[in-house]
Amino acid sequence: FDHADRLFASLEEAWHSCTTSLADVKELVPEFFYLPDFLRNDGGFELGVRQDHKRVGDVVLPMWARSADDFIAQHRRALESEHVSSHLHLWVDLIFGAKQQGQAAQEAHNVFFYLTYEGAVDLESVADPAEREALSTQIACFGQTPMQLFA
Repeated sequence: FDHADRLFASLEEAWHSCTTSLADVKELVPEFFYLPDFLRNDGGFELGVRQDHKRVGDVVLPMWARSADDFIAQHRRALESEHVSSHLHLWVDLIFGAKQQGQAAQEAHNVFFYLTYEGAVDLESVADPAEREALSTQIACFGQTPMQLFA
């Protein structure tokens, strides 16, 4: 496992970090809508102690969630709601469409590190092997923005 301070340990802390730091980007993976198990440390694994002296175990849930099962059920209800259905096209524009790059993306606060965009760097043209390796590692570890499908 990774260092205890880098593990996903609290929804509130993760939300705060990714909404206040340009260096922290999180993905809301499908498990948030169907699999409460990923929020629990049912195996009792020793995940370590953070610098704030908090032991890492089950993910700390928001106060409104009674349990991991309740959290997932509420997320699923929200995802399947009329509000989400009627606004889904806005998300598509952010992820795959006109608001993914350029001025529209800037106005929507939807801008990511340049290496995450497809074609941002031609690794084959980077002559220095150390620089090429560093760029490849950064791309692999930071993630990539999906290809823009709609203009």
